[in-house]
This record gives sequence, structure tokens and C-alpha cells, in this order.
Amino acid sequence: MPKLKTKSGVKKRFRMTASGKLKAGVAGKRHRLISHNAKYIRQNRGTKVMSDADTKIIKLWLPYGL
Repeated sequence: MPKLKTKSGVKKRFRMTASGKLKAGVAGKRHRLISHNAKYIRQNRGTKVMSDADTKIIKLWLPYGL
């Protein structure tokens, strides 16, 4: 049976933790930040752990993990 290909867009956008959870950057942080308050900008800095429902779907595109 041939090897399965990993979705290249997914491997660029997500990182896997040691426990198997996925981390990703928060969307909506490129421009027009003046409309958001400082708390929103500060709390969405860095990466967040994805929900279990999203993780289940994304792992289908990562057959061998990251």
C-alpha cells in the first residue's frame, strides 16, 4: 500500500503537543485591530489549543503526526 500524503497547508499551520493535542495561531490578528480592545489583542497573542472536534478532523490530514 502506498504512503499517505500529509496536507502541506496543515503542517504549516498547526503544531502537535506531546499529549496529541493541536495548537494553532489565532485568526483575525493581521489588520484592523483598532476596532478590538486591548484585552482581546493581548489574550489572542501566541497560540491556542484546538477543540476536540476540530482536532479530530485535522488529524485525518496528518496521517503520521507532525
